[in-house]
Amino acid sequence: MNLPNPAELLPQMAGALINHLNQRQISQPRFIGIRTGGVWVAQALMECLGNREPLGILDVSFYRDDFTQNGLHPQVQPSELPFEIEGQHLVLVDDVLMSGRTIRAAMNELFDYGRPASITLVCLLDLNARDLPVRPDVVGATLSLATDQRIKLSATTPLTLELQTLAN
Repeated sequence: MNLPNPAELLPQMAGALINHLNQRQISQPRFIGIRTGGVWVAQALMECLGNREPLGILDVSFYRDDFTQNGLHPQVQPSELPFEIEGQHLVLVDDVLMSGRTIRAAMNELFDYGRPASITLVCLLDLNARDLPVRPDVVGATLSLATDQRIKLSATTPLTLELQTLAN
């Protein structure tokens, strides 16, 4: 399988995001990346847009509905939101949308900080494997993987994608 190149997807995503925000008459959105891959994508996207505003960072580990089954990630870090959530138009960025559970957890956490005016969801990849009815407003590419495959985003410059096969 040939994976898309994030460096080619990001400018297209930036254009699609500008169109989406303009249609909704949103002029000053606040960007929030979901740790870790979503933060990398958000940073790259903001660079494409020339946006120098502070980036919010969410670590949704405690908000996931499956952390009792999967355990807590050993590198849980606090979320960093350098701006108010209440009444803001948010652009929530993640690297890979799979089940939708990470996005649900992110929205639960955001609402604990306040009620945003809107949330625009941006994902580098949509894997078409949702358990929950979550769809990105802006997506770089849509892929379908075998059940034992995953995509890993690396924070190299430029960002790179790697196809991984899970061990049985």
